[in-house]
Amino acid sequence: MITHFKIYALLLLCGLFSITGVNAQNARLANFKPGQLWYDDKGELINAHGGGILYDKGTYYWFGEKRGQHASQGVTVYTSKDLYNWTNKGLALAKSSDPESEIAAGGIMERPKVIYNAKTKKYVMWFHLELPGKGYSAARAGVAISDKVTGPYKYLKSFRPNGHMSRDMTLFVDEDGSAYHIYSARENYDLRITKLKDDYLSATTADTLLFSNHREAPAVFKKDGKYFMITSGCTGWDPNAATLHVAESLFGPWKPSGDPLRGPLAEKTFGGQSTYIQPVQGKKDTFIFMADKWNPKDLMDSRYIWLPISFENGKPFVEWTDEWKL
Repeated sequence: MITHFKIYALLLLCGLFSITGVNAQNARLANFKPGQLWYDDKGELINAHGGGILYDKGTYYWFGEKRGQHASQGVTVYTSKDLYNWTNKGLALAKSSDPESEIAAGGIMERPKVIYNAKTKKYVMWFHLELPGKGYSAARAGVAISDKVTGPYKYLKSFRPNGHMSRDMTLFVDEDGSAYHIYSARENYDLRITKLKDDYLSATTADTLLFSNHREAPAVFKKDGKYFMITSGCTGWDPNAATLHVAESLFGPWKPSGDPLRGPLAEKTFGGQSTYIQPVQGKKDTFIFMADKWNPKDLMDSRYIWLPISFENGKPFVEWTDEWKL
């Protein structure tokens, strides 16, 4: 009798913990917890690595790499009104079932970024593309387009901008509507910028070397007429020190300004790597530093480090905090 009671109590306790865990995963969030497990509104782990955010008509759209343990599975998109709570809208750009396609299974799609072209009324996606079965030798920029922000996006082409290798990258749209592609080139030794054509689908010949010291993972924002860029060193999946560069023009010159990170493991970017910097709508001079805490043994389990950018005498810095809110 006592044995049966103990078994019943144990089962009841296990059920209680299970329900508590599910409720915690589905609970609405009101703050950020950098580096911790982050669930969408269905209780599933968010799978949007190396990504960026587009704000459009009152909604934030988070595009990122959908990852299996190692495989690249396409570009996923999530939506949010408050940046804390996210809804999975599925694949914005799926891998092609055509084995001859450049985006067939076995290829790699990284660092997806999406921008809106007000002239063409199209949403344009750029990403770092490696061709199926070619490892990291292709080093190309991929381009896709959609009439709807969530897609599906139609894959258009890939190329090397003005003949240069293109790996880690970001997009930046300036206040005049001009768009720019900032990318790692020459086996990641160079960081370059190219202005895009008016339709945002191709590179112009306005292409400039920014600096040559093995920097990747560029993340850019603009404040008070100045451009700020945070980049990573090149150490594979392992974290390293970030560097801040400042410029009066996107084409430079870009002046190095040290490591902008502060706190435990700041010299290792808190265990992560920069991917994007997101302005917060309705909050003047409020920016979020977005980074990925990579897990090379299981890329799907890579975590997200989002932290506020602060300013001291006009210079940005990012300080670690375990928990914060806008």
